[in-house]
Amino acid sequence: MQNVQIIKVETKKDLSKFIKFPWRLYKNDSYWVPPLIIDQKKIFNKKINPFFRHGDIQLFLAYSENNIVGRIAAISNDLHNKVHNDRIGFFGFFESINDQSVANVLFENVENWCKDKGFNEMHGPANPSSNEEYGLLVDGFNDSPRIMMTYNPKYYIDLYENYGLIKAKDLYAFKLIDNQVITSEKMKRGAELVKRKYGIKIRPINMKNFNKDLENFKYIYNKAWQPNWGFVPMTNEEIDYIAKSLKSFINPDLIIYGYINDELVSAALVLPDYNYVLKGMNGRIFPNLIKLPFLKKKIEWARIITLGVIPEYQKRGIDTLMYYELYKRIVNAGYHFGEASWILEDNIMMLRGAELLNAEIYKTYRIYSKKI
Repeated sequence: MQNVQIIKVETKKDLSKFIKFPWRLYKNDSYWVPPLIIDQKKIFNKKINPFFRHGDIQLFLAYSENNIVGRIAAISNDLHNKVHNDRIGFFGFFESINDQSVANVLFENVENWCKDKGFNEMHGPANPSSNEEYGLLVDGFNDSPRIMMTYNPKYYIDLYENYGLIKAKDLYAFKLIDNQVITSEKMKRGAELVKRKYGIKIRPINMKNFNKDLENFKYIYNKAWQPNWGFVPMTNEEIDYIAKSLKSFINPDLIIYGYINDELVSAALVLPDYNYVLKGMNGRIFPNLIKLPFLKKKIEWARIITLGVIPEYQKRGIDTLMYYELYKRIVNAGYHFGEASWILEDNIMMLRGAELLNAEIYKTYRIYSKKI
């Protein structure tokens, strides 16, 4: 494609075009889930999104003959670089028509932006960080994404790799089927053995004491995941922000905590797959609220978003017990399928836990990198 022009998104009008471009790109794709426009605006609002307290985002739009043909975000995450002692810039929110010249111009602008910031490498896609939507779908295109997971056309793989981006890490999504998990005798025996051995007690979140239980979740999240590749601890403001946005989606029985002798040692979060609901709302709350009760009843999936055990209690099978307790609750809540995602390709402990659930990898996401 000739004469691809890039502009920086600097006005509300430009931002609206940036947010709404995917509706044109995916108009014939039955698997795409339109995000709520109001939520997309919040992501890029520096006064609302606490990510901007330790990061920055520059949005770009690509035009050809006065038509938008692509978009991308250049992202700095000071907290990531401080934790990992890196000089990495990120890119995210990439969307493009199937044209390498468009993708090249978009990636080049991010690369130049990262160079100006003093970064020596770029990673992505991150929307805008590993604590939110993360990774490019590279396998499993015959299904809609679960809540807070990404989706993209298959041709994006070629657009990325032809530019010179290479694999940094793969992230797996496991599919769980209700009767295969509950009837797993190996899983059941393992969970009961761990429960007896350590006297672990499981309880759900207390919505009447939500703020205190949120503090408990912060503790487990930042302590349990700290050793993982690419992990960035969430600030108190970020956890509060995400919790507020997800509170209406919560089923209290699907957020659980594990205690040993009154010490908090584990936590897990499952959300019903509200992407099924969002798909029918086409990005707008109004006038679609009337559909909400009907659509909620038809949700068949739940997503296991996080499951963590603090380092002092890892490798004792507590993750197995948490998985089993969670999935019993998922089935009791009326969901037939579960997705455990995402799990790093080399996170052996979590991979083994998924295998005990008779789960299978059904989608793969990839983080790409490029030296600059």
